Amino acid sequence: MSASLAALRERVEDALSSIYDPEIPVNIRELGLIYGLDVGEDGVVDLKVTLTTPNCPAAAAMPAEIETKVRAVDGVSDVHVQLVWDPPWDQSRMSEAARLELGLL
Repeated sequence: MSASLAALRERVEDALSSIYDPEIPVNIRELGLIYGLDVGEDGVVDLKVTLTTPNCPAAAAMPAEIETKVRAVDGVSDVHVQLVWDPPWDQSRMSEAARLELGLL
């Protein structure tokens, strides 16, 4: 991976870290909601994301918020957000920092 592509990926990851689940005070990266992140040389970002539950109140808004924030990253030319449910999210996908923040450790 080129240095410029690695830097773009890092900026995208930073943007994702600024998005919080509305019911849990932890960002979506730390929650483990990002199942896939591809950043192409052409600046196209492909994301596979999930939610903590299919009945999540953010189901309608979260993909749009993700797309908007990632699209605003310098160097991103296009964004594709795919909402997936397999494998189902569970607490084991959370980072240690997220589990600590939520008192699960």
